[in-house]
Amino acid sequence: MPDPAWHGVLVTIAEVVPSLLSGLDVPGADNTLGLPAARRVVLLLVDGLGHELLRAHAAHAPFLAGLVPRDIDAGFPSSTATSLASIGTGLLSGEHGIVGYTFAIGDEVLNSLSWSRAGDHRHDLRKALVPEVVQPHPTVFERAAAAGVAVSAVAPMAHRGSGLTRAVLRGSWFRGAAGFGDLALGAAAAVRQDRSFCYAYHPDLDTIGHLYGPGSPEWVLQLEFVDELAARIAARLPSGTLFVVTADHGMITAGDRVDFDTEPQLWQGVRVIAGEPRVRYLHTSTGEVLDVWRELLGPRADVLSREEAVAEGWFGPVGPLATDRIGDVVVAMKDSAVVLRSQAEPSWNAMKGFHGSRTRDELAIPLLVHMT
Repeated sequence: MPDPAWHGVLVTIAEVVPSLLSGLDVPGADNTLGLPAARRVVLLLVDGLGHELLRAHAAHAPFLAGLVPRDIDAGFPSSTATSLASIGTGLLSGEHGIVGYTFAIGDEVLNSLSWSRAGDHRHDLRKALVPEVVQPHPTVFERAAAAGVAVSAVAPMAHRGSGLTRAVLRGSWFRGAAGFGDLALGAAAAVRQDRSFCYAYHPDLDTIGHLYGPGSPEWVLQLEFVDELAARIAARLPSGTLFVVTADHGMITAGDRVDFDTEPQLWQGVRVIAGEPRVRYLHTSTGEVLDVWRELLGPRADVLSREEAVAEGWFGPVGPLATDRIGDVVVAMKDSAVVLRSQAEPSWNAMKGFHGSRTRDELAIPLLVHMT
């Protein structure tokens, strides 16, 4: 059973890329993580590879487990789009404003992964909600490129030109990957020249975890493939390349399931509900929502007002960009509970693995360093 809550460590995912760029002499990039300096750097982000999951299944990942482990904090919410934005901007969610899987901007609820209307992937919002406006902060990749570093991103082909790519990865030269082979070769090719940085992203471990549950036989076999991928990337890198592996979040297996769509008590006073099953943002029309949700969910969740969550430091420093997107009430599920929407979000109903909340199993991610 995951810890009820985890308050994280002193360093976060937002510090990873600035620390790596420090060794590439990028102005303003501070090496707060104390990482080795190198003129060529590859950062592999494995979606869903939580620190606790890797530790529990180390026998199935001999290459990764053989690297000196260090756990850092993914930041809240522990969700893919949020963490990728932190990787790309060097900021936490309260500053970059990508506060989760879905969140409200004005009258729209944005699915930040597909950059579409929540619940309707066919409704592209890249024109209505311009990615460079939704996340206006300069990226660390733009800063590196301006300093003369050759910056590349190797990720699934479908990510080319996507809203999230434009919002958080701009400044990098994008190379689409169809599978393990071209991801590995693309990452190696991206750092052939002096002063080069490559960000590589692999999504499938997270997908398998959602479908079958983290630690399932399917997940463990996928971890073995990921370990082999990392080993093969390392073997192909030029001598003197710094190879770093991290993740965006961990994952838990769902237990208690609360269905918002069939629980009328939870509807009262809620104008908009956003987020995902492990963390919900409630935009309210009455002040009673906080008490109703606290009473109904009880020990299964931390239910805080926006002001309380901000004061607790859940989002890091919070600027005006993120304030309204957080909602009036923040619901962070504890242990293994989830809040589903069986009718409005049917794709979650059959899933077993989830993330987004504040347990150590979700927030703790590995930082693994290898010098070729």
